[in-house]
Amino acid sequence: MMIEVNIDSVRISLMTQNRVVVLREIGSQRYLPIWIGAPEADAITLRLQGIHVDRPLTHDLLFNTITTLGADVEYVVVNELKNDIFYAEIVLDMDESEIRIDSRPSDAIALAVRAEAPIYVTEQVLEEAGRMPDADFSPGILFGASSEQSEEGAEAKDEDLGAFADFIEGLDLDDLTSD
Repeated sequence: MMIEVNIDSVRISLMTQNRVVVLREIGSQRYLPIWIGAPEADAITLRLQGIHVDRPLTHDLLFNTITTLGADVEYVVVNELKNDIFYAEIVLDMDESEIRIDSRPSDAIALAVRAEAPIYVTEQVLEEAGRMPDADFSPGILFGASSEQSEEGAEAKDEDLGAFADFIEGLDLDDLTSD
């Protein structure tokens, strides 16, 4: 079963400069964070913000090629999670035939925003890697992934922020008043 999601946000970790696209299930608070590369994050963000560049970016070129060849992007789906790496497919309609193309989720999402195509996640992937804000959110989800996880689109792992949390809790805000 596929569940439709939308792009909730594209975020940048201030600590590591890694990017994460946050997909949110439509009609629910459940979300799916997927670490992505900087070029893909920029490609998604530029399109979502309606910023057009003078020359086509790689995902624009891909979209233009697909449409010039007479195909339509029907939808994209994040369909698998193996060894903490997400997998996706781009589903095209060409001459009333369905064509499925293996893809990284970040590239599939960047193409979907250009084609204004729906984005889906399989129930299995959402069950395994989806999060609910109240129960599962921790700063580690957004800031704790290694660069290898980011490049491979892997799910971020929660990270103990021990010393940082102790520092924040130990702050005396009364000492911060200006003279």
